[in-house]
Amino acid sequence: MGTESQLSELNAIATSGVLSAWGAASDFLIILVLVGVLFLFAWYVGRGPFIGLLMSFYVGYALYTVFPYTSYLPSSPAGTALAAALALYAVLAGIAYLVLRRAVVSDFVYIGLFGMALLAFFGAGFLLALAYHVFPVRELYTFTPAIDALFAPKEYFFWWFIAPLVGLFFLAR
Repeated sequence: MGTESQLSELNAIATSGVLSAWGAASDFLIILVLVGVLFLFAWYVGRGPFIGLLMSFYVGYALYTVFPYTSYLPSSPAGTALAAALALYAVLAGIAYLVLRRAVVSDFVYIGLFGMALLAFFGAGFLLALAYHVFPVRELYTFTPAIDALFAPKEYFFWWFIAPLVGLFFLAR
């Protein structure tokens, strides 16, 4: 009976260890997916358009905050409110991307692979910070405590907000 007890304890420890490792990985899955999408965008479309995309996040946010008709967006149910707010932001950021891509961004910018990955991470952090503080995402989805610790405090919003700009300042040549 002693070995059965020890085996069940060992099984419980192994199971809880695997579950906690999976839980930790799934906590950051949303970040990894966003980083992957942004990195693949930069890889396939180019570094210049990637910089234009990062800058369009800022212009889209600025336009979203001063958009005079946000009071006409639906406020309930939570899923509809989130979809409407995200669609408006995506349209405004998309228009900004088209303008920035045509007018400002050069294709002669060099950013290494590590720099692209870091900028993709900063861009993903920027988008998650927007989701936490601007869009009603938390009404629809409960994030894990690990993600909450990184993005929920209002004091961190500024740092996630400027991270892509600081990254571009130091990494783009």
